[in-house]
Amino acid sequence: MTKLKLFAIPDDKPVKLTIELPAPVFRDLQAYAAILARDSGEASSPDPARLIAPMIARFMETDRGFAKAKRGRPAVHLNPSTGSEKS
Repeated sequence: MTKLKLFAIPDDKPVKLTIELPAPVFRDLQAYAAILARDSGEASSPDPARLIAPMIARFMETDRGFAKAKRGRPAVHLNPSTGSEKS
């Protein structure tokens, strides 16, 4: 068997989610998008929905408790169609 530096390529296909946000959270998301556009000199605000994934990613990157727990346990792979663990 050849020893390659790469193994199986992970599935990077985006997963579409539908979520409900409380109205105050959505208004804050809209305000955040407007401030982001203003500070970056953009003419219009980005779609607030496009901010959610980077915000969640940043939150998880900076959550020390999550990072510690993640290092201490094996990865859990969920079946996207059922949400339950794959065997």
